[in-house]
Amino acid sequence: MAENVVIDALPYFDRGYDDPGVREAAMELIEREMHKFPPTKNYLEHLPAPDHDKFLTPLMKAELARITSKKPMELMQTERYTLPAPTPGLRHDPEAWNKAVENSKAQLQHQLVRIENLELMADYGAQAWLKYNETLNQMVSDAQNKLQQIRKDIQEVNWQRKDTQQRAGQTLSRLENEWATLVHKNYEIEEVLIKLENEKNNMKAGRSVKKQFGF
Repeated sequence: MAENVVIDALPYFDRGYDDPGVREAAMELIEREMHKFPPTKNYLEHLPAPDHDKFLTPLMKAELARITSKKPMELMQTERYTLPAPTPGLRHDPEAWNKAVENSKAQLQHQLVRIENLELMADYGAQAWLKYNETLNQMVSDAQNKLQQIRKDIQEVNWQRKDTQQRAGQTLSRLENEWATLVHKNYEIEEVLIKLENEKNNMKAGRSVKKQFGF
């Protein structure tokens, strides 16, 4: 259907778009055309139904279910960050003391890992940050270059469209002038023909009068 659409507007050449009532008339035509083509079917029916849960992890699904059921959020477990001693009832239980010692070892190892991360950050953090900034600046530069190229392509398309429409407009103006000239010539020819027809009729009428009076 789109191939049968004829575009008869030349925005770069036509004039009068800002005249009073033109915009209102155009909007009225658009509204009238829209009412002629009401949606009669789902134009997406040939596509598969969207799976809105495709990218949801089990954790995300559980959290969405919790929010839907309006349940309170589970508090963060802080026991692993403390060093509790066995309760008074378990002071003489070796297993309880073994768990406390294992917990203290885990806490100590966690602190050692944090210290190592801080040392690594002190040794390589500045260079990593500079490299990150360099990469980020390169990304910004690439994006700006791409944006400039896109703007250039858009400008080129606009210039081509403008040139095409102006050349088409000049052709239309020439054809319109030729049409007006031909219409004017036809009008002059019709006037001459009418004049000749009248003269012929006058001549016939004159001959009839002469015959009537015997001239």
